[in-house]
Amino acid sequence: SLIPAISGEIEFDESVKGKIGYLPQRTDVQKDFPASVTEIVLTGFQGKMGLRPFYTRAEKNEAQEQLERLGIGHLAKRCFRELSGGQQQRVLIARALCAAEGILLLDEPVSALDPKASEELYGCISALNRSGVAIMMITHDIDAAKKYAGKILKIGKTAETEVMER
Repeated sequence: SLIPAISGEIEFDESVKGKIGYLPQRTDVQKDFPASVTEIVLTGFQGKMGLRPFYTRAEKNEAQEQLERLGIGHLAKRCFRELSGGQQQRVLIARALCAAEGILLLDEPVSALDPKASEELYGCISALNRSGVAIMMITHDIDAAKKYAGKILKIGKTAETEVMER
């Protein structure tokens, strides 16, 4: 459940509507989803489809391009639940990229991954950032944040916050 705000407010700028891709924290339900990698990635376009019932050729091409960009194009026809945790996270990032226009919000993207898969995923996220994708990531992995992030907002249990720049 959500913790109620102590103070302040959140304002949403309508100009960013449909431009932010979101990768939620991994759940057990996600990892067992019985669909192909391509089907999962294509669902990223659903917010832009309106009442149109089918994906366009351009959307299918974009989905494949995002898979290639993340180094998993060869997995397009595989079943999502047969993939490793790191591969599944890359698929979900590809989906978020299809939903977004240059901004990704990632919530604990490596929380269920082993150290090798975590390092590979951080490298992938870093490459996306270098290519012009803005990344906002929530993480408890301070060492990785220090290694990869351009700016870090550290929020502690108290009301104090700290901003660090690399």
